[in-house]
Amino acid sequence: MRSLTEADEPAVSEIFADKQTQRWLPFPKEYGPIVGAAWCGETARQRRDSGDGDHYAVVRREDDQLVGCLWANRTDWLARVTELSYAVTPSARGFGVAAEAVDAVAVALILEHGFQRIELRVAPGNTASRRVAEKAGFTYEGLLRNAGTVPSGRVDLEVWSFVAADLKRG
Repeated sequence: MRSLTEADEPAVSEIFADKQTQRWLPFPKEYGPIVGAAWCGETARQRRDSGDGDHYAVVRREDDQLVGCLWANRTDWLARVTELSYAVTPSARGFGVAAEAVDAVAVALILEHGFQRIELRVAPGNTASRRVAEKAGFTYEGLLRNAGTVPSGRVDLEVWSFVAADLKRG
């Protein structure tokens, strides 16, 4: 894991252009396509500077190849709560990359920054993302009805959480 840089733009654009990824992105169709240069540069800086979150590159250990993106948003520094989202290249899917990245960031946020709660919000049909939540040690809490958007419209969202106390149980 590392911060995204503007040099990551080609790989990030490729990730967000993937049809399977696009299907579940938490942005309405009106948002338009994600522009990799903005996502790695201006958007990431704005999130960081405002304290609302951050953007991370998920890199493969063997060759330092960018194989995914992970981003924190809806960060509440007073309550020490944030939400994580992620997308992985098609070639890296099914190898536990997303679960390992989500787990690493969640643990770092708790241990290094004193966060108390990390959330994942998953559209019910997104079974791959549900598996990521389970493998990363998150607990299913329930369903938020009509709480999210994907490019095809409004969706319910499953809420999954990892809290500071979960580190003591593990």
